[in-house]
Amino acid sequence: MNTLAYMNTERIKKIFHWIALAIFIYIFGYAGLYKVFKVPGMMEGMAEMGFGATWTLFIGLAEVLGVIGVITGLFIPPVKYISVILLLPFAIGAFTMHMGLHHPFSIYMNSLLVCILPIIILWTDDKFKLILK
Repeated sequence: MNTLAYMNTERIKKIFHWIALAIFIYIFGYAGLYKVFKVPGMMEGMAEMGFGATWTLFIGLAEVLGVIGVITGLFIPPVKYISVILLLPFAIGAFTMHMGLHHPFSIYMNSLLVCILPIIILWTDDKFKLILK
């Protein structure tokens, strides 16, 4: 591979990384804050899925803390990796709940995105390495 092609590939990877990271932070950020501030639509949706106010608040706080970790990770990379990985179960849980309740795509689209985005974020990060032994 010539140098120019390699540079373009790296640039494209970096662009994908930052776009994925921004979308990931945005989705988890607003979803977490909606839960913490008890926005009526979010509270109704969580109640429909069987979560009371206490669990909704707990989930919202965990999501907000995860987003703070991801943002902190911009300066301390290992914190970003841990935060992204720890937010993944919340994404999978949300997607599973939406699918289990047969919600339309417009409702579960964000939960599907935050299931996929961690893979893109970690794969496109030059400093992240996963070693399986």
